[in-house]
Amino acid sequence: MFDIGVNLTSSQFSHDRDEVVARAQAADLSGMLLTGTNLHESQQAQQFARLYPHCWSTAGVHPHDSSSWTQETESNIRELAALPEVVAIGECGLDFNRNFSTPEAQERAFVAQLALASELSMPVFLHCRDAHSRFLTLLDPWLDKLPGAVLHCFTGTLSEAQDCLDRGMYLGITGWICDERRGLELREVLPHIPAERLFVETDAPYLLPRDLATKPKSRRNEPAYLKHILQSVAGLRGDDVAWLDKVLDNNVETLFGIRLS
Repeated sequence: MFDIGVNLTSSQFSHDRDEVVARAQAADLSGMLLTGTNLHESQQAQQFARLYPHCWSTAGVHPHDSSSWTQETESNIRELAALPEVVAIGECGLDFNRNFSTPEAQERAFVAQLALASELSMPVFLHCRDAHSRFLTLLDPWLDKLPGAVLHCFTGTLSEAQDCLDRGMYLGITGWICDERRGLELREVLPHIPAERLFVETDAPYLLPRDLATKPKSRRNEPAYLKHILQSVAGLRGDDVAWLDKVLDNNVETLFGIRLS
């Protein structure tokens, strides 16, 4: 199992990060992709990816932090992207739900990161919330210049999923599908996603699966729970778990160029 979305730089892991990684390895994870959401956390993610075995990282600026995008930021992200642990540009995209950065700042940073990924021939690790149409409008001119793209933590409709799949994108699925309140529509979408375009992720420490038999008192999600998500995804799709796991590992190798064996 490979977790493509781990926010290991989160302060929620500051007191037991080593133990979290050890539990992930004990849970048979083949690897983890550590998410960079701004320059500082991208630098931290790369350092953690170098420190811990079977870990890689992304480098980029989340739409929430888009107001921090400068030429200096771009130069530093470019330097990070040259390091062997960094395998994707992002997390980047649009989030018009809370607009912690203005839509204009988000769009400027998003397009700049798409241009950088295109120049460096690196895949992009994408975020989209309440911005589907504009997100695709900005992304479309770059897709044929990029080696690949994954929309992480996908929670959209079947129509939105099909828009992404028609463009050759991968979709990352989290424990959202384990939520009997919010995940019902996504459960209906799952069987329509080809296994060859699918990833699973925890987005830890967020999105703790609600249907875990035993929940941690902290309510904190962590990569060790990926197996529960994988089993849930396989069950909802009618797939054999071992078969799906193998396909997903192959997807990791294909998109991110990571060798797991």
